[in-house]
Amino acid sequence: MFTLTTERLVLRDFTLGDEDAVHQYASDPVVCRYVDWGPNTLAVTRAFLADATLEAAGVERRSFTLAITSKVDGTVIGSVAVWEVSAAHRRAELGFVVNPKFQGQGYASEAGSAVLELAFARLGAQRVQATCRPENSASASVLTKIGMVEEGRMRAHMVIRGTVADSLLFAAVQPEIASADFA
Repeated sequence: MFTLTTERLVLRDFTLGDEDAVHQYASDPVVCRYVDWGPNTLAVTRAFLADATLEAAGVERRSFTLAITSKVDGTVIGSVAVWEVSAAHRRAELGFVVNPKFQGQGYASEAGSAVLELAFARLGAQRVQATCRPENSASASVLTKIGMVEEGRMRAHMVIRGTVADSLLFAAVQPEIASADFA
């Protein structure tokens, strides 16, 4: 099992046993209001976990979808992911979601910073990008805090539950990121 540790967190591969914790936040309409997935049914949450465990079994991983867990007690706080977009151009993308019970405590920034470094160190990315809706000021703040720079607004970038939505584009380029421990 892949793990990445930070000061307060263990980022690890998901297991099928994470179903209840993941479904708690992935089925919440408030959590899903800015993204193009969810609110999840139980079947969709199970499919997500099946895909994440299949990804984790890959020999030459080019994507990491990880549970954000408390180092103290193992509680699942949310999810963070980084994946290769283009090997030829050395580009990756990242995303995160945190259960509302744990928002505002710096967990997204801590996890995001760790996977940003993972993208540079393990995936060999030169550029890592992320998007968020313009009205999602909390995510924009996290992306800025972890060293990503807002590059602009992509008009009509997404369709979210039938509504066309703009996205803000953020990016970081190597080697501007702090370190984390890889296992």
